[in-house]
Amino acid sequence: MKSIYKRVLLKLSGEALMGDQEFGISSEVITSYAKQIKEVTELGVELAIVIGGGNIFRGLSGSSQGIDRVTGDHMGMLATVINSLALQNAIEKLGVSTRVQSAIEMEKIAEPFIKRRAQRHLEKGRVVIFGGGTGNPYFTTDTAAALRAIEINADIVMKATKVDGIYDKDPMKYPDAIKYDTVTYTEVLNKNLKVMDSTAISLCRENTLPILVFDSVIEGNIVKVMKGEKLGTMVIEG
Repeated sequence: MKSIYKRVLLKLSGEALMGDQEFGISSEVITSYAKQIKEVTELGVELAIVIGGGNIFRGLSGSSQGIDRVTGDHMGMLATVINSLALQNAIEKLGVSTRVQSAIEMEKIAEPFIKRRAQRHLEKGRVVIFGGGTGNPYFTTDTAAALRAIEINADIVMKATKVDGIYDKDPMKYPDAIKYDTVTYTEVLNKNLKVMDSTAISLCRENTLPILVFDSVIEGNIVKVMKGEKLGTMVIEG
């Protein structure tokens, strides 16, 4: 069975890479992601990935420790590049060709982000991992994911999380929380549903780019959503 999508931007959280650890990268988790990513490429999907850096450093938490917000955000961006290189290594061990492109130029270890080059890599079947966020402080990796997805003309943004979709309130705290199958961008913003930050949601709404929020902790779910199985919550135009 083939994928229902041609080109996908997959957003992975840095925290998910920790597994059961308190920080850092779990080799078990990153290997699991790499195996699923290989399966996705075998479906014929042109796959781009944005990965967060929260398992290593967060700009916002840094500011609470007395680190200047801009400096903290730059540290967080570098953390995403570390994760990008780790994921690249895990994927390439399985024989899948990849490229890391960084919004912060570091030519010894990654290409600079160039839209046409990224699209060419995707057309050639390479997995493209975007590191360094947007390259600017005060913007999250969610916003980077939305921005890159629009730039490469992706069909959808898939946000891999630890929960199985979007709820009207935190399902970890409230057992009566109700899960949405679909929700509009406007509802997400008006109800302050914790999906992505408002800048990312607004970017997707302006460009009618759908967002799928799903549980990636269960191995195999990434492949299932590519095939169109009804998992998670879809954010679309009303």
